[in-house]
Amino acid sequence: MAQPASAWDHHPEPLALDSAPVPAYGTGSLADLLPTLAAGMAVPDMTATIPELTPADRNCVFLIDGLGWEQLRAHPDEAPFMTSLLSSSRGGTGQPLTTGFPATTATSLASVGTGLPPGAHGLPGYTVRNPDTGELMNQLRWQPWTSPAAWQPYPTVFQLADRAGVHAAQVSAPTFENTPLTKVALSGGTFHGRLTGEERMDLAAGQLAAGDRSLVYTYYAEVDGAGHRFGVDSDTWRGRLMYVDRLVQRLAEQLPPRTALYVTADHGMIDVPFDEQHRIDFDEDWELRAGVALLGGEGRARHVYAVPGAANDVLTCWREVIGEQFWVASRDEAIAAGWFGPPDRVERRVYDRIGDVVAAARDDVLIIASEREPKESAMVGNHGSMTPAEQLVPLLEVRS
Repeated sequence: MAQPASAWDHHPEPLALDSAPVPAYGTGSLADLLPTLAAGMAVPDMTATIPELTPADRNCVFLIDGLGWEQLRAHPDEAPFMTSLLSSSRGGTGQPLTTGFPATTATSLASVGTGLPPGAHGLPGYTVRNPDTGELMNQLRWQPWTSPAAWQPYPTVFQLADRAGVHAAQVSAPTFENTPLTKVALSGGTFHGRLTGEERMDLAAGQLAAGDRSLVYTYYAEVDGAGHRFGVDSDTWRGRLMYVDRLVQRLAEQLPPRTALYVTADHGMIDVPFDEQHRIDFDEDWELRAGVALLGGEGRARHVYAVPGAANDVLTCWREVIGEQFWVASRDEAIAAGWFGPPDRVERRVYDRIGDVVAAARDDVLIIASEREPKESAMVGNHGSMTPAEQLVPLLEVRS
C-alpha cells in the first residue's frame, strides 16, 4: 500500500519565466513617451512609438511619483478630476502605460528622460553593483558617488529638444536641481525650483507659453512618500492624492493654446503585511544568503550578486526557496526575456550591473534585509516588480 507523501517530498514548481508580464518597451512604456512627443515637435532622431498620441506644439509631462493606474482607479472619490480623465489615457484608448523593470523611481525617471530602456540607459535598479568598484551603488541617492556622465552617457530628450530650438524646462522642488539623477535623466533647457505644488503648476503653465514649441516636465513626490510610510490604504495617502488631484486640475485650467498635458507616474505600489509569511528576511535566512556576495535592488525586485563560481548554485537555491512567489531568473534569462528592454539593447557596460540572479515578486511578498536595509525593510508600501499594481501607470491627457 502506498504511503502518503510527507512535507519533505514537496518540491514546489518555480514560476515559469514566460508568465511574467514584461513591460511594453517600444510600444507603450515610459521610455516611449518623450520620444513620441519630441517627434511630434520635429526634434531630429526622435521616433513616435506610442501611435495613439497626436502631436502638439507644446507638451507638458506631469509625473506623480507612486501613483499607479490601479491605485488611481480604486480612488475615484479622492481624485475626481483625474478620474474624469481616465478615458483619455493613452490617446483616448483608456489604457495605461507600463513603467519598465524594475518599477522604481531611479530606473523610471531615467527611462522617461532619456527615452531609453533600462538596459541601455544603465540604471537597472534601486541599488546595483558597480562593476568597476565591486560596491553597491544607490542610483536614487547616488551613493557612493561616481561620475554621472560615465554612468549614463546618453543625452536626455530635453537636451536634444533644446538643441532643436524647442523651449525645454523642468519645474520641480529646488532640492532636485543639482542631483546626479536629475543631471543624467532630466537635464536640458532650464530648471526652475519651486517649493509649493501650486507654484509649480503656475510656473509650468508659464513655461509652456514661453515658446512656440515647448517641452515642460513637472513633478510631485509626496504620494510616493506617504505610500512608503503609511501605505496606499492610509488616510495620509488618500489626503496626498486629493491634493495632487487639485494640482492637476489647476494646471489643466491654465494651459496655453496648442498644448497637450500628460499626467503619468513612475510606478504603482502595494502594501505588504508585517509578518514572516510576507516579509522574508535575507539577513536571517541562511539558505538565501549562501553564496551571495551582495544583495541589491529592493524588496520586490532583487539583484543578487554571487561569489565567484556560485551563480548557478544561488540560482537553484533561490528558485527552490522562493520560486513559487517570485520569478527567479539568471542574468542571461532575465535579459533574454526582455525584462530590461529588447535583449539587443542591453549594453555591455550595463550587463554586469544586473544581478547574477534577478528575483521579481509575483505575490504580496518582500525579500527584506532587516540589518543591511533597516529603513527600506520598515516601509509599508512597496514597489519594483512586474505586477499590474506596480507596472501600470496612467497617461491622462488634457488638450487646449
